[in-house]
This record gives sequence, C-alpha cells and structure tokens, in this order.
Amino acid sequence: MSPHRPPGEPERPVAVPALPDLPEATVARLPEYLRALHNLAENGHETVSSEWLATAAGVNSAKLRKDLSHLGSYGTRGVGYDVALLIDQIEYVLGLTQRRSVALVGVGNLGHALAGYDGFATRGFRIAALFDADPVRVGEEINGLVVRHVDELSRVAIEESIAIGVIATPAAAAQRVADRLVAGGVTSILNFAPCVLTVPDGVDVRKVDLAVELQILSFHEHRKASLTALPAAGAATLTPLPGDLAATDPQEAIGT
Repeated sequence: MSPHRPPGEPERPVAVPALPDLPEATVARLPEYLRALHNLAENGHETVSSEWLATAAGVNSAKLRKDLSHLGSYGTRGVGYDVALLIDQIEYVLGLTQRRSVALVGVGNLGHALAGYDGFATRGFRIAALFDADPVRVGEEINGLVVRHVDELSRVAIEESIAIGVIATPAAAAQRVADRLVAGGVTSILNFAPCVLTVPDGVDVRKVDLAVELQILSFHEHRKASLTALPAAGAATLTPLPGDLAATDPQEAIGT
C-alpha cells in the first residue's frame, strides 16, 4: 500500500478496469516511474508533467506517455498527471496493493544486507523467513527474524504463503534451493547466484548477476578509452584485437 496516503483516507478508485497485457519493456520501466512518483508525493507534489517524470525515470517523454497509456492514464494537457492516482494505477498493475511475503535463502554478506534492508516494507514486500545451510548462521537473528535451516524451506514456504523466493547462495547450491522453493509452491524467484536455474513452466525467474553488470560497465569504459585513444584521421595503424579480429583495412575498422 502506498505510504503517501494519510491513515484513514479512503483509497482512490483505480482507473484500470482490468489488468492490461503489458509489453515486458513497459513492465520493466514501471518501477522506475513508481520510484520517481513516490519521491514527488513525499515532497508534497500533486501533479507532474510527462517531461519531468520521464527525466526522473531516465526515458524520453514519448516512451513514458506510451507506457502510461497502457494503464489508461493520459494525463491532462497543461496540468500533467495526478501523482497519487498514477501511483495507485502502477501499484495496482504491479500487484503491490497487497503485501507479498518473501523468503530469503542465503544470509552471507549479500543476503544479510538484503535481510536488513527496510525499503522492501514500504514497497509492498515482507521478508517473512530467512534460511541458510551453515550451522553458524542458523539461529542468528536478523532484523527480528531468526535464520532457519534450509531443510525447512518447503514446509515454511507453504505455511507462510511465500509468494517470492530470493536466492543469495553460492552457485553450487542455487538449483537445490530453487527446487525446494518450487516444492513449497513458490512460483517467482529472484536469483542472485551466478548460474542459470532450471524451473518448471509457470515459474518466473529474474536473474541479478552483479559480476555481469560490472563486465558490461567495463565494456563501456573500455570503449570510451578506445575512442579517446583513436589515432588522428588518416593514421595507418589500429590496435589489433585478440584472435586476429581486427579489420585489416583501417578505414573498414573504424566503419568508414
């Protein structure tokens, strides 16, 4: 539920009569819009222009307007979008009008940080259970929750009506954890382990690999450095790529 609404104030009617069939790219951008809208609401703003909201979310305004049109929200010319109403619409579409229970498996450095993060509660999620296989970790209390042994995972997932499982274990253990989550009725998994999971049809997996993200950023750093170091126009040599991948013609290599 939106934290911007004062206690006791009735919920605004959600202007989305049925759950729309949204493009995946639009779904991926909605949380960014929601983050920006919550910031606006917390600072007392009642309306926002498409240009401002697009800039805050890192997209162009035409794309934002198209995304929001899928929700049945078109804004008002000269006024913009009603911030509170748009929050309600996006939260409805993302299924955030009810708090979802989350199980976190693996309370090493990353898992411990995730377990202690207070931001989940204000965005519709409740960390309901923590698990680990390390006897040293089992029994530890983190943010009011006692870490259970992973052998209890399937049973607790059923008892606590766990909606989402978060895997923050080493790669070697991730598939076994995923199998136990599925056995406990969990159909959505967020995987931080650097591996690909095999799950049945109907189970959604989102993979977050921090090393991959860093490698992508490394590519961009390498590319920027290479562009900066390009020889003057007409120079006859370029740094060869590994494996003889460089073009033999300098003009071909720089795409002219």
